[in-house]
Amino acid sequence: MEHPTTETLSRIPLFRRVNAEDREHLASASRLRHYQRGDHVFQTGDPSDFFFIVVSGRVKVYRRAPSGQDRILEIFGAGGLLGAVAAYESRPYPAAAEAMEPTTCLLTPRPDFFALLEARPSLVRGLLGSLSIRLMELTARLAELSGGRVESRLARLFLKLGDQMGRQERDGLLVPMALSRQELADLTGTTIETCIRIMSRWSKDAVLLTEKDGFLILDRPTLESLAE
Repeated sequence: MEHPTTETLSRIPLFRRVNAEDREHLASASRLRHYQRGDHVFQTGDPSDFFFIVVSGRVKVYRRAPSGQDRILEIFGAGGLLGAVAAYESRPYPAAAEAMEPTTCLLTPRPDFFALLEARPSLVRGLLGSLSIRLMELTARLAELSGGRVESRLARLFLKLGDQMGRQERDGLLVPMALSRQELADLTGTTIETCIRIMSRWSKDAVLLTEKDGFLILDRPTLESLAE
């Protein structure tokens, strides 16, 4: 593992307003670790020895239900904080994190990070703000998984992905994230058979198409209607 550069830190939303001197201290205390698709960043129950931030790539955070089915709680891209609440409270990670593609993460040991917070108050506001936002998002995500029709949950998922990363291409909005039918099922708390059935119908009705490198939203109004 190598040290990150201050330029790398400047591209992470949490640290964009941190001054250059603070970034140098943070860079000295941190390391970069690289993961391949399928590698675990951490497992459920692992000790929270580090604060993790995604620098590049994508990571899914998931929990295994009593039935044995994996339920994806969230997908993090660049700038995402992984297991931050657990690390802040020094308790085991309550979920697992797995790289969905070649990914690089910033790792900062808990003791070093807290020492920096005490010495560098300018870091505190960004951290607390990010933790609050993540907690609210996770609460909303759990509510989505537990309520409503599956088709509504799937529609909300694609609307969210479209808002986060969609770009106009051809006659629709391209979401450049390749997700398998199983991953879509895990994200919406359903079975792969139900997911295949809905996606096939949407393709036939020209609502949403599956592309090689993602999904093409052709009929956003229909998705918005289903999401309600």
